[in-house]
Amino acid sequence: MTSDVTDSPAGTTTSDVALADVLEVLGRVLGIEDRVRTFDAATPLFGDVPELDSLAVLELVTALEDRFGITVDDDELAGGLLETAGSLHAFVSERAR
Repeated sequence: MTSDVTDSPAGTTTSDVALADVLEVLGRVLGIEDRVRTFDAATPLFGDVPELDSLAVLELVTALEDRFGITVDDDELAGGLLETAGSLHAFVSERAR
């Protein structure tokens, strides 16, 4: 499970982040690698996955920043970022462009 990062002809970097890539990070950080294999884009996260407490959110954000080379501002955590696996994937995909 990897993200494909390529150089475009203009010299800018583009990225295709798969949902599986984001879920792999989520599973590793939370220690739920076995359960995360059953997740899809509609799977609810914060408030529904017991392991995803406030401390785990910080660990997850750091891991996502490191893995995908993105930055997540504190104020972005208050939105629907962690509502579902799909919303988290959409955020990471957009940021990784």
